[in-house]
Amino acid sequence: LATEMAGLQERITSTKTGSITSLQAIFVPADDYTDPAPATAFGHLDASIRLERYLTELGIYPSVDPLSSTSRVLDPNIVGQQHYDVAREVQRVLQKYRDLQDIISILGIDELSEEDKSTVARARRLQRFMSQPMFVAEVFTGRPGQFVKIADSVSSFKDILEGKGDDLPEQAYFLAGTLDDVRENAKRLQGDK
Repeated sequence: LATEMAGLQERITSTKTGSITSLQAIFVPADDYTDPAPATAFGHLDASIRLERYLTELGIYPSVDPLSSTSRVLDPNIVGQQHYDVAREVQRVLQKYRDLQDIISILGIDELSEEDKSTVARARRLQRFMSQPMFVAEVFTGRPGQFVKIADSVSSFKDILEGKGDDLPEQAYFLAGTLDDVRENAKRLQGDK
């Protein structure tokens, strides 16, 4: 399998007259990412997007797990230093939240330090902010789809990390493209009460 995958990947290339891009969906048997077949395939990919059931259960679409998804393009020389730093800080906060979930489930959130409580609240906001107002989902969500510039997205994540949205309710972060959209959602939620 490894030899066949390597042979296939070597044929995917860019030339002066064009390029071939390969998008592969890989089934992971029993969600075992150590299985030899998917493990072999992942080594040849420039990026992998891992979809998680637990995110779907939270209503977050697309259900992309930013902690286990990877990209060789997430490099400060390619995306810029600010984008890289913000992305890594988002991952750090989400990982800290994941690490704290066992403590929360056993002892409750009240047993956390104030700093950890703040981290958990921001992580939950970041997680919900990763839901996206997609055009294909308009019929299901009732929210119009939108395009968001990368710079606006990075800026919004940076603001959330800095606590600029701590006063906004968590549910306002669902299906918002920018922090300004979150603020609008918060006003709408306040008006519904």
